[in-house]
Amino acid sequence: MPQTALRIDGEVANPLTLTYEDLSAIPADDQVPDVSRFHPKRQGDGVTLDSLLAKATPKSTATYLTLHATADDFHASIPLAEVRGEGVVVYRLAGGPLPVKNGGPIRFLIRNPAACHTDELDDCANVKFVDRIELTAGKGHDNRPHDDAEHEKLHSH
Repeated sequence: MPQTALRIDGEVANPLTLTYEDLSAIPADDQVPDVSRFHPKRQGDGVTLDSLLAKATPKSTATYLTLHATADDFHASIPLAEVRGEGVVVYRLAGGPLPVKNGGPIRFLIRNPAACHTDELDDCANVKFVDRIELTAGKGHDNRPHDDAEHEKLHSH
């Protein structure tokens, strides 16, 4: 299983690299147990995006959050303001690191994309295999599908 390591960098005052142990040590108030409560097809426990951003301290220039998954070369850039309060970083399942078969070692989920009130958040903004969260001034690298045919091709593998 790949070692859990999540980088948070870009337009932040305190770039971070977090391990499974670091994520596990985040206070209980910021832990999100059992993500299947709001995403029935997903399993695991996570931490709030906001708790990680509090540690990284976004600069005032940060307007987008770009999720990078180098394992499958997938990238999604979403408006930072709209995803705050809704983002969850899933890292644990059954007391251990989130397995690759479940999108691990890190999976990003949005609790309720409709609550974010933007068309830029769709199911493809729920990204598996995340190894880097980059805050950017303006939209960052985003290779999500642009139409139904591209979306079907992505999910047919």
